[in-house]
Amino acid sequence: MAPEYAMHGQFSVKSDVFSFGVLVLETITGRKNSLYESERDQDLLSYVWRHWDEGTVLELIEPSLEDRYSRTEVMRCIHIGLLCVQEDMEMRPTMASVVLMLNSYSVTIPLPSKPALFVSTIKSYKTGEDEAYTN
Repeated sequence: MAPEYAMHGQFSVKSDVFSFGVLVLETITGRKNSLYESERDQDLLSYVWRHWDEGTVLELIEPSLEDRYSRTEVMRCIHIGLLCVQEDMEMRPTMASVVLMLNSYSVTIPLPSKPALFVSTIKSYKTGEDEAYTN
């Protein structure tokens, strides 16, 4: 479910794009999108964003896909998936743009920004334990 649907009760073209991006990221990682992961896990979008930000995206690929994919194609799909789930819905591409990005190597794909509902963990200065916060 897209964040704007949860907040406003309406689907939009941008919530459809968000849902598509989540589906792409779920397929590649083999993980479900959930805000209710265990304490030591991150939600899917945070998990993918952290790997993207650290340059370790290939580490998150579903193990059953091993040796059955093109690294270039998977990186492209993750890149496009992250564009679809950006926090600012106005920055998300349209589905027509997504199709063009998936089918054409002549299209320049912009860098994604932080995903919606991005959750990070920080050390609590009081307890020294990891605490989650939403950016």
